[in-house]
Amino acid sequence: SSAGSEHLPYKQRVGGSNPSAPTYTSLLLLGDFFMQSILYILYSSIADKYYIGHTTEDLSERLRKHNTHHKGFTGKFKDWKVVYSEVFSTKEEAYKREREVKLWKSRKRVEQLIAGSAHPA
Repeated sequence: SSAGSEHLPYKQRVGGSNPSAPTYTSLLLLGDFFMQSILYILYSSIADKYYIGHTTEDLSERLRKHNTHHKGFTGKFKDWKVVYSEVFSTKEEAYKREREVKLWKSRKRVEQLIAGSAHPA
């Protein structure tokens, strides 16, 4: 019947979507949505401070930038080391986790998180 065929394109578009097989075009349109994002915690022994951030960049490249002279907080010190990281599938998830950890406003709790991630050799 012609009535059933009118709805076929709609059903294919919505009901037939397959999130496990995105098209190349959808990946381009969504951009960094599919990029791995990282929550990271840096520590400077000179400053005796932690820095909490997130990035979609390679973590070693992001660390290199933190250890260069710039106007931001981390630019004051050149000995930052990555002491903790968590990987997320979206930038939004990593940013949400960053805000969560920052809202703790507790150095002790951050240090417990870092200590809890240590794996014995």
